[in-house]
Amino acid sequence: MIQKKYQLKRINETGLLLKKNDEALFVIDYKKELNAAQYEAASAVEGAYLIIAGAGSGKTRTLVYRVARLIELGYQPQSILLLTFTRKAANEMMNRASLLLDNRCSKINGGTFHSFANSILRKYAKVIGFASAFTILDQGDSQDVINLIRSQSGFAKKEKRFPNKQTLNKVLSFSVNTGKKVEEILLDDYPHFYEFTDDFLAVQKVYDSYKKKNNLLDYDDLLVYLRDFLLSLSPTAKTLLQSFNFVMVDEYQDTNKLQAEVVKALTQLKQNIMVVGDDSQSIYAFRGANFKNIMDFPNLYNNVKLIKLEENYRSTPEVLNFANKIVEEAVEKYPKVLFTQKLPGVLPAIVATQNVNLQSKFIVDKILDLREEGIPLSDIAVLFRSSYSSFDLEIELTKANLPFVKYGGMKFVETAHIKDVLAFLRISLNPKDVVSWYRVLLLHEGVGPKTAERILEELATGTLQTIQDPQLISKTKLTEKVIHLLRLLFRLNTNKATPTEKAKEVIEYYQPIFISKYDDYNKRKKDLDIFLNITEKYRSMESLLSDMAIEPPIDSAVDLEETTKEDEFVTLSTIHSAKGLEWHSVFIIHAIDGFFPSYRSIDKLETLEEERRLMYVAVTRAKQNLFISYPMNIYDRESGTTLSMPSRFIAEISEKLAEGWLLEE
Repeated sequence: MIQKKYQLKRINETGLLLKKNDEALFVIDYKKELNAAQYEAASAVEGAYLIIAGAGSGKTRTLVYRVARLIELGYQPQSILLLTFTRKAANEMMNRASLLLDNRCSKINGGTFHSFANSILRKYAKVIGFASAFTILDQGDSQDVINLIRSQSGFAKKEKRFPNKQTLNKVLSFSVNTGKKVEEILLDDYPHFYEFTDDFLAVQKVYDSYKKKNNLLDYDDLLVYLRDFLLSLSPTAKTLLQSFNFVMVDEYQDTNKLQAEVVKALTQLKQNIMVVGDDSQSIYAFRGANFKNIMDFPNLYNNVKLIKLEENYRSTPEVLNFANKIVEEAVEKYPKVLFTQKLPGVLPAIVATQNVNLQSKFIVDKILDLREEGIPLSDIAVLFRSSYSSFDLEIELTKANLPFVKYGGMKFVETAHIKDVLAFLRISLNPKDVVSWYRVLLLHEGVGPKTAERILEELATGTLQTIQDPQLISKTKLTEKVIHLLRLLFRLNTNKATPTEKAKEVIEYYQPIFISKYDDYNKRKKDLDIFLNITEKYRSMESLLSDMAIEPPIDSAVDLEETTKEDEFVTLSTIHSAKGLEWHSVFIIHAIDGFFPSYRSIDKLETLEEERRLMYVAVTRAKQNLFISYPMNIYDRESGTTLSMPSRFIAEISEKLAEGWLLEE
């Protein structure tokens, strides 16, 4: 008998037999295209990695090259999961990777936490225990349901002022996302409502029951159900987890406790995880983001490899030296020093003005100078800690005929007329969606809250049905008021039309209501046209409505200022809204102690440190010119004119790092 010889080859954890890691076999020359730290991150394969990516250090580029390299190594694109905070970020990375390598890169699993959760829950709905045609409540819908519970349960009739729907929703949601008890949140942020702790919990219990009964999920439920499904390690969950060889998370410093738990659950079977972020840019604690997630990451996995991206491709050495000094003073951090190969520029300026109005006039004059030097208005931004800080500046910009756009308008799907149209479509998909029913019924003449509730009762008992031909429904005073609506819903339910065709039918029905309800319907009509254009991208109503809830378009035609007709405009923005953006010249205004950092943040070290990180984010938006200004005298209605102190963050800056300017009238 001839004895065969077998050669043993190492198979990696993912079960794939890979070719040798020979750079010459790759289409892309990764070493040439990336700096040393970027290359180390992009060439990482198995294991746990924490990439600390300083501002402007090419974080997206690094992730894109890693995706391409994993695919070049032979891994299936579908086995790579990339979680981001915006769909735009996910699409940008996949598009860039596709351009870099080929179309395989567009087939990776990429998206936001919520969109990924939605796709998984719809796919495995029956296994998890609910219908796949569930409706997603957006924030406004959640508040409306809570308000209904608040009213019907008699909480609003208490002798003392009871929290409104926004506060109830905010506290309950914050509790789910952060893992903090409702009692703790009330003590910290709403001590005047602490006596209502039991009532908050009672509302939460009814709210959860209401959602289950009506096949509704809110944003938080998407992540909770996903986490619990993954942690169950059921055969279906295990199959799903086995399908992901690599998990990558962008902007990890912005994750909350619940999102961090989802990430941990995704990596139970294969601990091939790479999180990318910057501890110095963790500025969303008010939304529930947990700074500790990125600081504690090395304790969650074995042998975590820490890689720092410190070479900056955005700013001049002078801007970076200023930024390094701010973050150097941070108490808890991953130490890093940003550097650049760019040529030296000018020192940043710290500008003290006599009063608020002189601060505004200085900025207007400087913007006009910059424009004369050839800097487009679109490459100039004014950033502030709080929105009201720019009110005086807005007046001066208008006087100087300088067009500007201020960020923070209403989202597209939060406009009443778009919510109206969506409500019709949501009922057609989920007839149990009581929130949408209530909204639609109240649009109809002669239907008030009491009549609406009676109709809802008939729907709940099955006396009225949207799948029943209205011709067969017995005519009553109630049905006569909504017979045309029932006919519309019957057609939407029985027609196998596209989402666009159904949306057109709804808008045609809605048109007379729309015209009678809104005085500015001509302006709002643009949004209905935009909505129809959006629907053309979808083949199913389910995916359209999911996206409208999870990843809605931002701008509404009603909110767009006339100034946007200009070819270019100055950007006015809160620092929170400016994160991730950059401009040639940046002004940071109202850098006064008590305003920035805010009075409320000074008492606690963790909140004061977040304010420091906010200043770091603002400074690192500047590519070339940086001006930080503060009025030395501020007016207060109670105290009159008082002397202000410059922000403690700029008080730490030496003359070597910034020029000091004093402006007096």
